[in-house]
Amino acid sequence: MNPHSPAAAATSAPPGLFDHRMAVFGTDEEFLAAAVPFLTEGLRAPGEPAPTAITTPARLALLADALGDRVALIDHTDWYTGSAANAVARSAGHLARHAGAGGRAHLLMEPDWSGRAGSSPRERTEWMRCESLANLLFAALSTTVLCGYDTRIAPPEVIAQARRAHPDTDAYEHPYRLTAALDLVPLPAPPPDARDTTLDALADAAADRGLAAPDARLFAAAVREAAGLLGGARRARLRVWGTAPACVAELRATGRLGDPLAGFVPPPGPPAPEPGQGLWFTRQTCAYVDVRDTTDPDGTPVMTVRVQYGR
Repeated sequence: MNPHSPAAAATSAPPGLFDHRMAVFGTDEEFLAAAVPFLTEGLRAPGEPAPTAITTPARLALLADALGDRVALIDHTDWYTGSAANAVARSAGHLARHAGAGGRAHLLMEPDWSGRAGSSPRERTEWMRCESLANLLFAALSTTVLCGYDTRIAPPEVIAQARRAHPDTDAYEHPYRLTAALDLVPLPAPPPDARDTTLDALADAAADRGLAAPDARLFAAAVREAAGLLGGARRARLRVWGTAPACVAELRATGRLGDPLAGFVPPPGPPAPEPGQGLWFTRQTCAYVDVRDTTDPDGTPVMTVRVQYGR
């Protein structure tokens, strides 16, 4: 196992090494007042590569003026190109390739709140989930991250929730507690046109709902990987609904899932997600993956995994 990966972070070494900070600013001057000392700290840290800043082009220009070419500068629209789960994978890959021993690196990170990350309550919830779970996924790495939140762009409710995800605030909550709170919002009920199907027939069912054949096969493969979390196809009821590109499949089975990290820890193997990698593959290839433990009216525990292929 790669010692720089979140898989290693979740299974080896004591927690407490990951330094996850938050900066809130409303002007360029406030941004520089937070960012420049942080990046200078990284420049002076022994055994570390040059720090990396991932933010807007305008703020990258400010950093270039302040620090020259000593900091790696990345446009956040080049980094945050997909879902929140994709961003977790991107961060893990970056650390595996570029960090010093034990994951030593300084990263200044600002998601594109004017783009996908801030486009809907649904999106914002998933980004906050990943912000919170990062404290567990990267716990054993000696990585220092400063997450930037611009009050001119990030909605107030996002900043309030972000405080709950960062240990350097007085509002911090353990990731299990925060993710449980996020999951208190119930999933919408399946629509009247939802239909029962099987894993073997899912690709055809998705094609009937407008997905192109390659996408229908990828969707079916992603749902099959999710079914493994519930003990396989024989245990789970599978329903499908929606039309392309937002086709949805839901798997339900009796029992409890219990692990908020399910599907966020990358398996060892090829860097690109491939079938056989379980819920990791599902999260990397689909727009949304909801994993819930609920209870039927008669008290029966129920596991639900809902997968949406497109947005």
